[in-house]
Amino acid sequence: MAKSNKSAAINRLHSVARLARTTLAARLLAHGFYAGQDQIMLALSVEDGQTPGQLATRLGVRPPTITKTINRLQAQGFLEKKASSSDARQAHIFMTETGRDAIRAIEKSVRKTEKQAMKGLDKKEIKQLTKLLHRIEANLSNVVYADADDEADLPELAEVLETADAGAQEPDVKAAAE
Repeated sequence: MAKSNKSAAINRLHSVARLARTTLAARLLAHGFYAGQDQIMLALSVEDGQTPGQLATRLGVRPPTITKTINRLQAQGFLEKKASSSDARQAHIFMTETGRDAIRAIEKSVRKTEKQAMKGLDKKEIKQLTKLLHRIEANLSNVVYADADDEADLPELAEVLETADAGAQEPDVKAAAE
């Protein structure tokens, strides 16, 4: 791929990621959540009672960031902290009933955003895009791409993005919150 195409592909990837975050953030805000809070809630819906350190590791963020966000979610009534039964210095984070009820709204917001983002793509294109994004993620994480044998079967990212761009429109953030 030519150097300018690689640059265009990364720029497009940044743009798509930013639009996806903005669209999801607008939907989540309608339910009282701010950016990043949804990830903590979803992680706790899978495994309630994690420590802040476990959440930070799982989500790939620094512990002070998690602590600040947990405190906000606790103040909003979505989470509660409980001391560990084995080590009183260690806190475990649990969803409240309000938090458990909010999970449905978060999941619905994520589904609506995914549906909007993938509009016009068939299952094969979504699978192909997912594989390409996994490869990019692995490259940026310094991890060897697991399906190296399949690489020859995949088009270059720029080709996929150019094809997808033919019918793409920027989302209406106000409509996204609905």
